[in-house]
Amino acid sequence: MTAISEASALMTLGGVTKQYPAVVALHEVDLSFTEGITGLLGENGAGKSTMIKILLGLVPPTSGSVRVLGEDVTRNPLVRTRLGYMPEHDCLPFEAPAAEFLCHMAEVSGLPAARARMRAADTLRHVGLFEARHRPMGTYSTGMKQRVKLAQALVHDPDIVLLDEPAAGLDPAGRDDMLDLVRKTYREFGITVVFSSHLMSDVERTCDRITVLEGGRVAKSGAVAEYTAETRTLFVEVDGNRERFVAALKARGVAVGVGKGGVAVQASDEDLSDLVRDALVEAEAPLRRMAPRRRELAELFTGVDEDHDEPGETG
Repeated sequence: MTAISEASALMTLGGVTKQYPAVVALHEVDLSFTEGITGLLGENGAGKSTMIKILLGLVPPTSGSVRVLGEDVTRNPLVRTRLGYMPEHDCLPFEAPAAEFLCHMAEVSGLPAARARMRAADTLRHVGLFEARHRPMGTYSTGMKQRVKLAQALVHDPDIVLLDEPAAGLDPAGRDDMLDLVRKTYREFGITVVFSSHLMSDVERTCDRITVLEGGRVAKSGAVAEYTAETRTLFVEVDGNRERFVAALKARGVAVGVGKGGVAVQASDEDLSDLVRDALVEAEAPLRRMAPRRRELAELFTGVDEDHDEPGETG
């Protein structure tokens, strides 16, 4: 686990446990969040939503300490005005137009009426709903409702926004749009984002850092790049004679895994590229592409260690 200094942390949990009558949702969690986009990854019931609610001060921990932007969130609830929250469940007043709703939410967070109207309009532009701002939200599609929920979390210009499954229920195009908005929120507006998801692909595409929760405990935490770093396996695609190429590799003692569109190769010999080149020449297999394979976040859950596993043969 990568260490994060207290000085650089925007939010910290120290030994946090949350026990409900029938289950321990979080168990002695020590975790810090820094500037950027952090993904909370875990299966349903892993403790993601509970952690977000504790950070927001909506649910008190059973034990342990919680500090947000330097404040004890359990003793200074005003720090919540510097946070934004997008809940997973439906929570919109469907009879109200989005512009009216966002203006109200901005005023609740302390903005004067004139400033609230400006912020509501600007935020609706950000999420792509300005043209539909006067329509009742009950007429919106699922994707539009998710964007309104994101907008209300951003309308008061918070320092940190916490998103609970922001892409839930969206089709692939809507999911792409939402993840683009999440990235834009930090990279163009400087608002730090923490969002929970049970989909590894969302986290891998969007986040700088990742925390994996399993059964209420932190299983892994660190930069996404650490978990998707290049391995010592090469991925090779050829334009013909693939079977001869595979045979030539095996004759040279190279471990081979045949998959979709290409061949994963691995060998203890440091001159793996030379072995691949010689096999290509012998097999008369035109090279289309050769690159180091990158690990996927899925391997966090399967226990695959590319430094030690040999490619399996398939196909």
